[in-house]
Amino acid sequence: MRAKVIIMGAAGRDFHNFNVYFRDNANYEVVAFTATQIPNIEGRKYPASLAGRLYPNGIGIHPESELPELISKHGVEQVVFAYSDIPHIEVMHKASLVNANGADFRLMGSNQTALKAKVPVIAICAVRTGSGKSQTTRAVASTLRSKGRRVVAIRHPMPYGDLEKQAVQRFATYEDLDSHDCTIEEREEYEPHIDKGIVVYAGVDYEKILRQAEQEADVILWDGGNNDTPFYIPDLHIVVADPHRAGHGKVYHPGESNIRMADAVVINKVDTAEPDKVEAVKKVISELNHNATIVTAASPLTVEDSTAINGKRVLVIEDGPTVTHGEMTFGAGMIAAKNAGAKDIIDPRPFAVGSIKATFDKYSHLEKVLPAMGYGSRQVEELEQTINASDSEVVVSGTPIDLTRVLKNVNKPIVRVRYDLQVKGEPTLDRLLEKF
Repeated sequence: MRAKVIIMGAAGRDFHNFNVYFRDNANYEVVAFTATQIPNIEGRKYPASLAGRLYPNGIGIHPESELPELISKHGVEQVVFAYSDIPHIEVMHKASLVNANGADFRLMGSNQTALKAKVPVIAICAVRTGSGKSQTTRAVASTLRSKGRRVVAIRHPMPYGDLEKQAVQRFATYEDLDSHDCTIEEREEYEPHIDKGIVVYAGVDYEKILRQAEQEADVILWDGGNNDTPFYIPDLHIVVADPHRAGHGKVYHPGESNIRMADAVVINKVDTAEPDKVEAVKKVISELNHNATIVTAASPLTVEDSTAINGKRVLVIEDGPTVTHGEMTFGAGMIAAKNAGAKDIIDPRPFAVGSIKATFDKYSHLEKVLPAMGYGSRQVEELEQTINASDSEVVVSGTPIDLTRVLKNVNKPIVRVRYDLQVKGEPTLDRLLEKF
C-alpha cells in the first residue's frame, strides 16, 4: 500500500520536493497539491510529463481551502508543508488543521530535498522576502566575475504559466523574458542579472536545470526566493537579514532555519534602520548561530531624475512580494520619494480596480504604496488602470526593473529608483569570497 500524500505549496518548493523525493518513490502516492499565495495556480494540473511514470494522469492542484475535504476524500496519511515566508504560529495552525483531520503534518529537511552540484555553489537566501537578497547576489556575482569565474545564477522557482513549457528556462536577454511571458515578479528577479550580463536559469525541474547550468558555470549562485532554504547543497551559505523586521529571524519559517544554517549573515539596510534594530538582529543571530560571520551593509538609492519628484504629488510603486506577504509598509520607492522632496505621497487605494483592489483588501497594512502586481496580462492592465486613475503627477518605481518595459499604457512619467549593496566595515563580502 502506498501512503497517500498531499503537498501544500505555492508553485515552488512543493514541486521541487515532489520531483526530488516523491516522483519515483513507490512508497508514496501524491494525490494532490494545494496552492496559496499565487493567483490562478489552483484548478490546474501538475502535468504527467513532469510527474513521471507513477502519475500517468498528472496530479491535481487545488485551493488550500479544500485541504480538509481532500484529506477525507483520499484517506490521506501525510500532508507535506512546502512553502515559505510564513509566521511560525501560522505553520502550527496549519499543522493543527491537518492533525484534526487525521493526517500527519510533515516538514522536509535538506537531506531529503537538496541536490548536489558538480561545481561549487554559493547560496544567497534571506530571513524574509524583501531583505535585499537580490542586490547581495549581484554583488557576489560581480566579485566572482572580477576574478575570472564564469557565474550562472539559478533562481528559486516562479512557474506561474504553462508548467511543461517552464520545466527548464534560461534567460540571457530581454527577448528571453518576452518569449517566456514573464510576470512582473519574474522580471524583477531576472532583469537585474541580465543587466549585468549574468545568465539566469529557473523553472520547475531543478535537477535538469542544474545539470544544464553546470555546463556553462565555474560557480553557481543559488538566488533564493521568499525566505526559502536552498534547493542545492551550498558550499557557502549567505543569508540576508532586514533590521526593519528585526525580530523576524526567530518567528518566521523557514527564515529561522536559514539563520541556523548560514555560514554568513548580511545585515542589510543599516543606512535606513535604527541602530537598536541592527543590534537586535545581531542578538538573534548570536542566539541561533554564534558561528556565523556577520557582515553589515547598506542599500544606497540612485534616483533616475530626482528633480521630477520634487514638489510633486507622487504615486509610489514598490516590489510586490516585499510589501504584500513580506509585510513591509514601504520600500525603496517611498524612501526615494521622501528624500527627493515629494509634495505629497498619495494613497492609491481609492483608485484601485479589480485584482489590485483585492490585493489591498487582503493586505490591509498597505496604505501609501502600490504593489507591482502583474501575474498576467489582465492584472497588468488593472495595474495600469489604477495608476492612470490616480490623481498623482509622477510615479516613483521602487521595483528592481524598468517598469516601462511592461506598463505600456501609463499616462504619467515613471521615475526609476535603483539600489545596490554597499558593505560597511569588516568583514567584507570580498574577504568572505576570498576565503571561499
